Amino acid sequence: MPARIKDLVVDAADHQALADWWCAALGYERRRPLGQPPPPAEWAVAIHHPQDAGPVVWFNPVPDPKTGRNRVRFDVWGDTGELLALGATMVRRHDEDTEWDVLADPEGNEFGVFAPRASGLHLSGGRTTL
Repeated sequence: MPARIKDLVVDAADHQALADWWCAALGYERRRPLGQPPPPAEWAVAIHHPQDAGPVVWFNPVPDPKTGRNRVRFDVWGDTGELLALGATMVRRHDEDTEWDVLADPEGNEFGVFAPRASGLHLSGGRTTL
């Protein structure tokens, strides 16, 4: 049986802030067990799509800053301008060779942004939905 992705894990210097940023960018929410208080601030943070339409993403606290280029990155359908307004930075604009922009989140993790396609994908309130 082939392996399947369970979760994605991102190391972050400020894992709380980065989790909140990606919640805003993806329309995700923090995942908490029902009826349980929020976990201690030093614990990893899990975020998920409210209708479980995407993978769970964990933000793991690490003491050292990011150095070098990511080996894995997110690719998202979305609006580059809206993501820049949330605090992303432009790394590379699309051109004749690539159809996506490359942005970086507030901690410098690069991600690809593809324009939404007409095939059932649309933007709703600044968030990409299926």
